[in-house]
Amino acid sequence: MTALILALSLNVAGQPIVVNSLASLRAAVQSATPGATVLLAPGTYTGGIFLSDIHGQAGQPITIAGQSSTNPPIIQDGSTAFQISKTSHIVLRDFVIRRMANNGINIDDGGVRTQPSHHIRIERLDVSELPTGIHDGIKLSGVDDFVVQDCIVKAWGGSAIDMVGCHKGVIRACLFQNGGDSGVQAKGGSSDVAVYGCRFVDYGQRGVNLGGSTDFEFFRPPIETMTEKYEAKNLTVEGCTFVRGRAPVAFVGVDRATVAYCTIYQPERWAMRILQETVAAGFVPCRSGAFRKNLVVFTSTQWGEGGVNIGPNTYPRSFRFEGNFWYCTDRPDRSTPTLPTAEIGGTYGVNPQATLVPPGTVTVPSNSPARAIGAHAWVEGKSR
Repeated sequence: MTALILALSLNVAGQPIVVNSLASLRAAVQSATPGATVLLAPGTYTGGIFLSDIHGQAGQPITIAGQSSTNPPIIQDGSTAFQISKTSHIVLRDFVIRRMANNGINIDDGGVRTQPSHHIRIERLDVSELPTGIHDGIKLSGVDDFVVQDCIVKAWGGSAIDMVGCHKGVIRACLFQNGGDSGVQAKGGSSDVAVYGCRFVDYGQRGVNLGGSTDFEFFRPPIETMTEKYEAKNLTVEGCTFVRGRAPVAFVGVDRATVAYCTIYQPERWAMRILQETVAAGFVPCRSGAFRKNLVVFTSTQWGEGGVNIGPNTYPRSFRFEGNFWYCTDRPDRSTPTLPTAEIGGTYGVNPQATLVPPGTVTVPSNSPARAIGAHAWVEGKSR
C-alpha cells in the first residue's frame, strides 16, 4: 500500500519513482499515468512480473527501466521476467535477464487478436541462458508499431526474437549470439517488419526466419479475415552480419521480403533457404524475395546445393538476385552459387579481403573490391 500511494503521488507530480522490489515495481506501474517513469534500483531480483492494461499516450509513454544503464538490475530464475499484456505506448529498457524458465520477456495482446498492443519500445535489454526448446529471448504476439533496439540476446532455445502476428516494427542494432532454432522470426501474419544493422553469431539453424509455420488460431489478423493468406509479408533485412550458423536467411512462406547490404561469413550449409511450411488452401507460395548487394564468404566443404536450398510448394522463379559478391575462400573457382534465377551484376571468385572481428563484425579494407557491398557499406535509409 505504501508503494502504491508513493507511486500515485510521484506520478501526479511527474517525477520518476525509484523502487527496490518487483512488488513495488508492479504497484507503481499499474498506477502509472501517461508520461510516468518507474525505475528499478540496481540489484538482483527473482523474477518475474505480470502487467496488464498499461497505457501511455502518444508522446507520453510509460517508461519501465533500470535506474542505472551502467549497472542495470538483474532479474533471474523465474518463469518470464516481464509478461505485459494489452498495453500501449510503453518503454522497457536497461534490464539484465537471466535463466528464465520460459521466455525472457513476453508482450502480447492478451489473446484479443483484433486489438494489438502497440507503440512499444524495448531498449538495452541483455537476455541470456534460456532453456533449449521453444523458449524465446523476446516474444511478441499481436504487437504493432514497435522498436527493439540495442539489445543483446545470448543462449536461447527457440528464437532470440519471435514475432507472431506483429506489424510495423523495427529491430535495430542488436546482437544475437549462441542461439537455438532461429535468431529473428516473423510469422503468423506478421508484416512490414524491418531488421537493421544487427549481428548474428553462431545463431543456430536460421539467422532470420522470414515467415515460418503457425497454428491457425494464433494468426493476427485472424486467418478467416485474410483474403490472401501468408505467414509473413513485406519484410526487410538490411545491414546485418551473419557469422557461421547453418542458414543465415530463410524465406519461409513469405510474400515479398528483401535482404540487402548484409554480410554472410562462413555459413555452415547454405546462404539461404526458400521453403513453404504452411501449405493449406489459400496460402500463397513463398515468393517475390529479393537478395541484393550482399557479401557472401564461404568454404566449399561447408556449402551445400550451391548455397541455396529450395523446398517444394515454393515459387523460386519469382526471386531476384542483384549485385551480390560471392567468394569461396578455399576454392575461388567454385564461388558461383546455384541460384533459381539469373543474377544481375554478380561478382564471383574475387577476394574481398574480409576479416572477422569477434564477436560479429566483418571488415574489409578501403581498397577492397567489395567495399561498396555488404553490411559495412550500409547506411540506414540510404539503401542503394
